[in-house]
Amino acid sequence: MATLSIWCAGILSLPLMLARHDRAIMQVEYARLRHYTHFAYSYGVTPAAVVAIVSGTLLIFVREVFVPWMFLKLVFVALLVAAHAWIGHTVIAVAETPGMGRPPRPARQVTLVTLPILAILVLVLGKPGFAWLEFPAWLTVPRGAQLPFDVPSR
Repeated sequence: MATLSIWCAGILSLPLMLARHDRAIMQVEYARLRHYTHFAYSYGVTPAAVVAIVSGTLLIFVREVFVPWMFLKLVFVALLVAAHAWIGHTVIAVAETPGMGRPPRPARQVTLVTLPILAILVLVLGKPGFAWLEFPAWLTVPRGAQLPFDVPSR
């Protein structure tokens, strides 16, 4: 949960940090801001995202959560990963591309990140039942194949 919080907070704050990148400010301050943004993305937000995704994936199998809301949550996690990659591309473009100008407006990036985060929170906390939605059995029932590690029983 801590890594998910760090990932979400970081991915929300990076567009705001990118909005401060203005070539009109002094060169020393601009270089420091670029360094902080790159450091936050590379050594804070991205490792937290990797740990959150790996631990969340393991929890699916350990807790045997093969329910429709979980699969829908995974769709929103994929959207959050795509937004993470887009913001990372923007961080690199601002730092490495001379004359790029201003990065995208932070409102667009913050909105595109906030929507999947809210959807994930609603799905995880509410655990809605999608009784009206039929999934094939191979998506809802464990296949009985042995995992490469021991799974503790309940």
